[in-house]
Amino acid sequence: MKNKKKEIILGVTASIAIYKACQLIRQLKEEGFSVTVVMSKEAGKFIRPLVFQSLSGNKVYQGLFAPVQTWEIEHVALADKANLVLVAPATANIIGKLASGIYDDLLTCIISATRAPVLICPAMNENMYKNKVVQDNIKRLKLYGYRFVEPKIGRLACGRKGWGRLAEPDEIIKEVKRILKNKSGAVAK
Repeated sequence: MKNKKKEIILGVTASIAIYKACQLIRQLKEEGFSVTVVMSKEAGKFIRPLVFQSLSGNKVYQGLFAPVQTWEIEHVALADKANLVLVAPATANIIGKLASGIYDDLLTCIISATRAPVLICPAMNENMYKNKVVQDNIKRLKLYGYRFVEPKIGRLACGRKGWGRLAEPDEIIKEVKRILKNKSGAVAK
């Protein structure tokens, strides 16, 4: 069953798993979602915004202080139009900032302003993922109502096999659809 153009804000952070965001966009669009990509500044070192713009068919947002195109506050306007904010891949850095209430870039400001559910899909080295601080941050965010698709065991960028591999797009989309079907998925702030 196709969705009626629900708006997904896809936050993309600087992880080698960023390549999976391309497939995620394609599959979300095939499911009938509109996808707007918001990239962290560092994510642009891995993939150019033009790739995401071409795949999504929408403007890609990168900076909190980009030149004004319209007379609306960008992070609030994007937060308001979202049916769901999806962060995939999510680094330890973005998880830590959100858990600590640090909203110093466009993506974190959108998340702080949205009333839509937020789904976080971590991707990082196993040692980082299992780090007690990272695990405490994930627990804190779950207490606040943030949702997670946990990483998997697999080959990591460092060449080792372990926890931290970004979940496959099929699994992420399954959770997106589950959350959006259940309207009580809003994040408590």
